[in-house]
Amino acid sequence: MHKIAASPLISVIIPTYNRAGTLRRAMDSVLRQTHPNLELVVVDDGSEDATGEIVSGISDPRVTVLAQPHQGVAAARNTGISAASGEYIALLDSDDTWEPDKLTAQLAFTRNGGWEITQTEEVWIRNGRRVNPGMRHRKPSGWIFAPSLELCLVSPSSVLISRACWEAAGPFDSRLVACEDYDLWLRCALRYPVGLVPRKLVTRYAGHPDQLSARIIGLDLYRIMSLCTLLCTEELSPEQRSLAEYQLGLKGRRYVQGCLKRAKDEEARRIVNMASRAGVDLFDPVSG
Repeated sequence: MHKIAASPLISVIIPTYNRAGTLRRAMDSVLRQTHPNLELVVVDDGSEDATGEIVSGISDPRVTVLAQPHQGVAAARNTGISAASGEYIALLDSDDTWEPDKLTAQLAFTRNGGWEITQTEEVWIRNGRRVNPGMRHRKPSGWIFAPSLELCLVSPSSVLISRACWEAAGPFDSRLVACEDYDLWLRCALRYPVGLVPRKLVTRYAGHPDQLSARIIGLDLYRIMSLCTLLCTEELSPEQRSLAEYQLGLKGRRYVQGCLKRAKDEEARRIVNMASRAGVDLFDPVSG
């Protein structure tokens, strides 16, 4: 294990699980940053491929490698952030990359604007080809809580958050197999406006079979779980509560109807009960 650099300004966290084919590319994009005062914490979340060989060959003193049994991306990010000491935290997925001046440009934007959380625009590569994000995926700026209820509008690989933001809104909910980022960004957006650097400083790769969103069916289940927790644990204004309840009702009814079509009555009842505890009445899944 390499020693973490003393008092880095930015801590970069890369969680990885069986990504030997892309991890070094992601790490190199961090180590080539023009911003000098950083540390890189790589968390090997129980990989069973050649990940261990790749990280053991890194001798850069800015790099720390942590290993843990497989617990999921949320727990891996939490582990890395707990071990880090930077004033700012940047996340990078192990299949994505950064432009060399990503941190320099984003840090200047963040500090000049007094932001606690910012993200950048991205280039999207799907199945080896560049694609344009749809209108619904366009990143807003400012107080983005309301539009973020429908779907995740903050990209982990593009985000830079202050330690104060993390301590107020974190950690990632490790109970969520997916949509853990949707969940955290909602809590951040309740507390802070989100800034957007108008430059494509991240390349985001998608379409490969090991991508989490490609392996999880029914992602709305985890958004439903997140919304239920939000409604039960956060202090919301009447308008924010109304918006969150509306999205929970919309997603919850759609999910329950899908369960009933597949004769999954117990799962439907579980979601109805979960929503009810959050103050949203879906409907009785068996009697109608």
